[in-house]
Amino acid sequence: MKAFYSTQFVLPLPPRHRFPMGKYARLRDRLAAERPEVTLAQAEPASDADLALAHTPAYIAAVAQGTLEARAQREIGFPWSEAMVERSRRSVGASVQAARVAQHEGVAANIAGGTHHASAAAGSGYCVFNDVAVAARRLQRDLMAAQGLARPPRVAVIDLDVHQGNGTASIFGGDASVFTLSLHGEKNFPFRKVAGDLDVGLPDGTGDAAYLDALDLALVELDSRFRPDAVFYLAGADPHEGDRLGRLKLTYDGLLARDRRVFEWAWARRLPLALSMGGGYGHDIATTVQVQMNTFDIAAEYWRRWQNAAR
Repeated sequence: MKAFYSTQFVLPLPPRHRFPMGKYARLRDRLAAERPEVTLAQAEPASDADLALAHTPAYIAAVAQGTLEARAQREIGFPWSEAMVERSRRSVGASVQAARVAQHEGVAANIAGGTHHASAAAGSGYCVFNDVAVAARRLQRDLMAAQGLARPPRVAVIDLDVHQGNGTASIFGGDASVFTLSLHGEKNFPFRKVAGDLDVGLPDGTGDAAYLDALDLALVELDSRFRPDAVFYLAGADPHEGDRLGRLKLTYDGLLARDRRVFEWAWARRLPLALSMGGGYGHDIATTVQVQMNTFDIAAEYWRRWQNAAR
């Protein structure tokens, strides 16, 4: 199974910054050492043209040149640096590449990504560019050109980060070719939500059983309202009970069951799935990485199903 990374670009963050930048390299290193079925490849940077599929030219230029207003840069949560720009481009590129590979292999991954708070003209919450929004629109255009389609193929975004995907919802608002599902902590960031196609807000302290029941109902509703041709899955580690920012109480087993439900839903419909890791802010970062390793185990299992079916 192919997974794309941009871990060689580490942001120069101030001491005691809240963002756990080191989690990406730790995940990559563990995958390389422990999961031989995962083939790691360096992500290519997204071009300005690709970014402009979801972002305004003025915003892209301001990020690239470091000319965002101070307030806008603070909203992102990172100080500007060339590494921030390059890593953000490659995080988007990783999802673009994963979506393309998934069309042929069934499942592929970005070991970062899930930057769902970035809207068309602004970043927020450690999200500079919206990787899934760009990748979804790039995939639609690629398939239309390759297959001579008159209309864009339909894409479902299943966002199971603990935070609502407000940026993704705003980008795709009014776009009937993309369905956005977000299952998140109702009282958590962002405190002003942007309505997507299906939003399920959960109370603080929600555990495995209630979460999985809500997910089951959400997938049934998605199925009744939309017939996608491809899926983007944001598998946030932050619903875990050990997360500093999550406020939900899912266990490792609960998150494994969550992942299996999503992959089984996509497999039953033979929908190619591109995976992004989303957020994770464990009190012990090893906890976050373990949640993500578990997600990769499920992803690899379903990738093998696709390969066996193709023989």
